[in-house]
Amino acid sequence: MSIRPRIPLFGAVFAVLAAVALWTGLRPETSSAGTLPVAVDGQPLPSLAPMLAKVMPAVVNINSKTRVRVRNPLMEDPFFRQFFGMPDMPRERIEQSLGSGVIIDAAKGYVLTNNHVIAGADDIAVTLHDGRTLKAQVVGTDPDTDIAVIRIPAENLSALSLADSRQLRVGDFVVALGDPFGLGQTVTSGIVSALNRSGLRGLGYQNFIQTDASINPGNSGGALVNLRGELVGINSAIYSPSGGNVGIGFAIPANLASQVMRQLIATGTVAHGSLGLSAQDITPDIGTALGMDAGAGALVTRVRGGSPAAAAGVAPGDVVTAVEGKPVRSAADLMNAQGILPVGSNVTLELLRDGKTLHVAARLDADKTASAEGASIDARLLGAQLSEADPNARRDGLAGVRVDRIAGGSRAQKNGLRPGDLIVGVNQADVGGLNDLHGLLRRFPGQALLSVVRGRDALFVPLR
Repeated sequence: MSIRPRIPLFGAVFAVLAAVALWTGLRPETSSAGTLPVAVDGQPLPSLAPMLAKVMPAVVNINSKTRVRVRNPLMEDPFFRQFFGMPDMPRERIEQSLGSGVIIDAAKGYVLTNNHVIAGADDIAVTLHDGRTLKAQVVGTDPDTDIAVIRIPAENLSALSLADSRQLRVGDFVVALGDPFGLGQTVTSGIVSALNRSGLRGLGYQNFIQTDASINPGNSGGALVNLRGELVGINSAIYSPSGGNVGIGFAIPANLASQVMRQLIATGTVAHGSLGLSAQDITPDIGTALGMDAGAGALVTRVRGGSPAAAAGVAPGDVVTAVEGKPVRSAADLMNAQGILPVGSNVTLELLRDGKTLHVAARLDADKTASAEGASIDARLLGAQLSEADPNARRDGLAGVRVDRIAGGSRAQKNGLRPGDLIVGVNQADVGGLNDLHGLLRRFPGQALLSVVRGRDALFVPLR
């Protein structure tokens, strides 16, 4: 794959203006050769500097530390440790994560960032543009949209105003700010390359802004702003075969981030919209049986009684082909469409039933997933609030049990679990839901090894 050099947007503008100046016989006021004019026809040259002077103080660096318990059977043997003279051998390691954040409420110190930047962190340090470093407190996290809100105790903060991201158009100029590779605050520019991107593996509910403004590791959680200095998105991910920037970056729209943020500040958790149905992809075999193309919709397999879908008349066997006019090509598209809309929204569904197209209206309800206190599942999970994960809507299509909240100092926290963790296995056996977790832990009352997905990492967590 060849990579072509890219000329920065405003560098190109400067070059054009310089050429115009030479062609018209204009000369810079200074006599130094090779310098650009300060103005052309009385108009100052364009610059992002005035806008950035207002924006940059609201973008912060985030350094999170996570203590990870190291499981080594030999180190757990008292005789072995004593024989080799290692009685105080450390049994945990410290993992660090670098990212960025955006101050969105200067008075209360609220900072918006990505969930994966702080997932499972024990200590979170925020460094401001003026050099101050402060300890942050987690307000709430939502792994399914990759949004988190933290709070810092500081005065004299600057905050960004939020734009209406629905007004964005492909081709609009945008600027990305963050702390790539821990180098320090960095600014890159580009355009909106596409809108409403979804179908990216490893991420939850998706409605991304795609941009060619350079986004690199460490930019996560940083700001994507328009030329007025308003927040239009939260930088979240890149597509890269090599690990570096190739001009395909993704940001969470400001409207979705704001919707999630308000719920996190109010309750610490997020309720996503749901129609109360289950669906599956239309495979080639199913498509042949239905007389339609594969990937032409989502086949409804179950409708929960009393749900919005039931009230709207949706039935098993229907094929959902669009939600609010947006095409649905898979079960993931359908779940994604529900999850990013606010609870209580009225939506129009386009259905295919017996070869005929129908349009029905439904009102999104809160996603009613099964939940339980950790202690009711197993004493080793005391202090954890758990819920079942919907495999259609969650990262990588994984079923399992999600850790929604953890009480400080609880047994679950001391065992190494963190809010946002997704428990997908016990001693190498798959966990499909709360019942599976309960049954497996009863089989291993001594020590159990949980398989956990945390952010974008997979790890083992021993329970004692």
